[in-house]
Amino acid sequence: MAGSETITTRSEDETVVAGERFAARLKQGDVVLLHGDLGAGKTAFVRGLAKGLGASADDVSSPTFTLIQEYRGPVILQHVDLYRLKPGEIEGLGLDELTDGSAVVAIEWAERWTAAPSGSWIVRMQHEGEDRRRITIEFGELANR
Repeated sequence: MAGSETITTRSEDETVVAGERFAARLKQGDVVLLHGDLGAGKTAFVRGLAKGLGASADDVSSPTFTLIQEYRGPVILQHVDLYRLKPGEIEGLGLDELTDGSAVVAIEWAERWTAAPSGSWIVRMQHEGEDRRRITIEFGELANR
């Protein structure tokens, strides 16, 4: 399946629900690359992913200082934030091992990881004023570009 879809949300709760619905498409081993400026709603979307994968959404926070957080449910979710890292630091983080297929991996600020695996899901989030967010999800052939 190739293509993309765009969702507009009007609140943080709707962004969480969008992530939860998207999680129904994911399977163990999938990588979700999240792109968007500060405040675009990436962590709220991951909160929805956690809920949709059967983990506690209440445990999800931005992993900016811990870099990687794990949320356990029927499918493990690894949540990574590359915001504060330089390219050399990202290479030493071991993301290749993390994306070995044993969990779903969601990576915020994914544009900083130049070695992201092909076939990853790409989620682009844009803040459109007030609480509105535009979420574009690319999959299949588009995600391989």
